[in-house]
Amino acid sequence: MKESKRYLANVTLVVKDYDEAIDFYTQKLGFRLVEDINLGDGKRWVLVAPNDAQCNILLGKAVGAEQEAAIGNQTGGRVFFFLHTNNFWEDYNTMKEKGVIFKEEPRKESYGTVVVFEDLYGNLWDLLQLTS
Repeated sequence: MKESKRYLANVTLVVKDYDEAIDFYTQKLGFRLVEDINLGDGKRWVLVAPNDAQCNILLGKAVGAEQEAAIGNQTGGRVFFFLHTNNFWEDYNTMKEKGVIFKEEPRKESYGTVVVFEDLYGNLWDLLQLTS
């Protein structure tokens, strides 16, 4: 029997507004807009991703009080995404120049160089360059 091949294609991130989220991810983080399809009734299928990513972020506009309450805190205050890079200092400085909020100074760990930043809603991310 042939072993099935599986992978994560998309991960949903609940947002307040499609356009402001697209702007943040494409302009401040340098992601590409993969798809933006109007589904009608105010819904859109919006995918963003870093270059060479195998998994996209699906930007899902919050509907109702429960989803709205999760905006910016989808992981209870823990780091949500881990953005790996092969050029930490260039990415860090570019993001900082574009107004990305960093929660700490970059630090060297046994596994690499890392810094925590927040997205436009306060979700926490690691920018990380692993030690080779």
